[in-house]
Amino acid sequence: MESKIIKLNRPYYFEGREYREINLEGLEDLTAADLIEAQRYLSSSGGGISLVPETDYSYCFKIASQVTKEPIEFFECLPAKAGAKVKNMVFNFLLTED
Repeated sequence: MESKIIKLNRPYYFEGREYREINLEGLEDLTAADLIEAQRYLSSSGGGISLVPETDYSYCFKIASQVTKEPIEFFECLPAKAGAKVKNMVFNFLLTED
């Protein structure tokens, strides 16, 4: 099984706490209900309806928020490259066959 821990290139500070990695191991525990909740969030946040929601940052960040228990703002404030890594890990997890 591939690691789902993203090592950050430099420390990330959010709400007074330092982060050096983001642990997305909880992706393995997602349910279809979690995906529905992320889709509802995407629609209600002004993201509209996406034919492939897994390509949308808001959708992927909502899922990352669900599995890490960090607020969505944690992911929205990440440096761009770190945010892209999170989105890509969620995307690859959801769309890659086991």
